[in-house]
Amino acid sequence: MFDNRINLEKKLLSERRKFKSEATILEEVKAIFEANEVARNQIRNTLKNKSQTKAHQLSLDLLETDKIFHLDQIKTICIDYRLRFLDSHLFKNTIPEEAITKIRMMEENHNTKLDGFKIVAPSKAFHLLNYDDPLLFLPLGNDYYYLVHKWGTEINATRKLLVLPIKNLWNFTIFSVLISVLLTLLIPTNNLSKSVPLAPAIIFLFSFKSIFATLGYYFFMMGKNFNEEIWQRQYYNN
Repeated sequence: MFDNRINLEKKLLSERRKFKSEATILEEVKAIFEANEVARNQIRNTLKNKSQTKAHQLSLDLLETDKIFHLDQIKTICIDYRLRFLDSHLFKNTIPEEAITKIRMMEENHNTKLDGFKIVAPSKAFHLLNYDDPLLFLPLGNDYYYLVHKWGTEINATRKLLVLPIKNLWNFTIFSVLISVLLTLLIPTNNLSKSVPLAPAIIFLFSFKSIFATLGYYFFMMGKNFNEEIWQRQYYNN
């Protein structure tokens, strides 16, 4: 019986032999890989080096609108969750290869070289200077940034609540007041109120002064500062 089936792989191999030798094809593929690796190394170096670039002229048609953010929106997230928004050269952890690939694709699609990258991450993820889970952004200009890549684990939802007392001075004061009220309620004042007028108020004021001073001293002596003050600072103790 006549078999009219065709092995397409063998046909392709036959056509390839007419086109170029295997050695030539391997050399060309090797050159492509090497060129790609050179470009990827250039991107890695760009991420590690300080840049003054503040904006890029990119094709708007190729950008995803849900990845464009204003600095005010980034600032809000950083303050709420006590994160830093700093240049990529300060980032001490490894930037994943997937991020390098996305940057490489953007450079090819927009026919340009990209730099000036910034990263949103907790303080411990950066090489912070002594004054004596991350988002990679690209500046677009006018305080707009493009989210290139996100990696790592999700930030714990409780982080926002845990850092709420040190969001700003107002929150710090309210937190001290609440602790003072709780402490006042725990102290029995029935007998004391008979001999000392307004005893609960006096105890509250004493507690508030002590707690505010103690927490403030410990907080600032540890080189800490409020979320609103540090979100763009590259110093760990200021």
